[in-house]
Amino acid sequence: MLLLSIVIPVYNEEENLPTLFQRLASALDSLKTPYEIIFTNDGSRDRSLTLLQEFHTQRPQQVRIIDFQGNYGQHMAIIAAFEQARGDTIITLDADLQNPPEEIGKLVDAIRAGHDYVGSYRTQRQDSFWRRWMSRCINWLRESITNIHMRDQGCMMRAYTRPIVEQIINSRERSTFIPALAWQFSMNPTEVEVRHEARAAGTSKYNLYSLIRLNFDLITGFSLVPLQLFTIFGLAVSFLSGLLVVYMMLRRFIIGPEAEGLFTLVAILIFLISVAITGIGLIGEYVGRLSQLVSQRPRFVIRQIIEASDDQDTRLRL
Repeated sequence: MLLLSIVIPVYNEEENLPTLFQRLASALDSLKTPYEIIFTNDGSRDRSLTLLQEFHTQRPQQVRIIDFQGNYGQHMAIIAAFEQARGDTIITLDADLQNPPEEIGKLVDAIRAGHDYVGSYRTQRQDSFWRRWMSRCINWLRESITNIHMRDQGCMMRAYTRPIVEQIINSRERSTFIPALAWQFSMNPTEVEVRHEARAAGTSKYNLYSLIRLNFDLITGFSLVPLQLFTIFGLAVSFLSGLLVVYMMLRRFIIGPEAEGLFTLVAILIFLISVAITGIGLIGEYVGRLSQLVSQRPRFVIRQIIEASDDQDTRLRL
């Protein structure tokens, strides 16, 4: 029988956790299939860990908790749970209740139909206008420069078969975007429509910088197009700059030296300097990713794993 592993990263979600657990347990019980729920406490500073421990006490055979030593981010929290998951199918879910747990059955049905990776896209999104607008822009940009085709990359309610999860774990990437990585490994992916609800309580843990950072990791992690475009742009600017130098030399010999064009030249110089700085930053992103890969530092450190087999099990993940 199909064993489900539900993976949920948690960071300061004490207001949402009781309702989440109640609805999630009810939805999973209705599926009539064995399951486990793995919560990763990503360095929460509120009562999230205490609530998770209460859930484990209520259902010790089904609830497992991974407790991080610090805050390592949503995707590292998911990777840690992937490494501990025992299920044939692993489903990721956010803790903010924006993706209703009752929709899990749609993903399970798609897996049973033979798909090895099931993405999802949100209908009637309850986010603010700027988040919807930015999401459309990022989706368009990703489609343009990568071969990854996802209708809604921001929806984390997704299902993965065991072979896909193992490939993600073995990739050992640090700055990764799990749905995109799974899409690359998948042989028969699909997407299903899921409902979307407004955040039940609390505030989003993704601010503008975090969203930009996440999507920049996606773009630089799965495509060399940014570097290639910058190279082409640099060649074009160099060519035009060369023409400008030739023009200025000829003008000096034919008309004489000029003084009134000083501010134009300063503006051009500032533009060229800004282009160079942008290029250095872009190259630095790629070099930084390589540096992280060879540094051999731990991607995350687990303080303890709470599960029925050994409630006091404490491990250090290297």
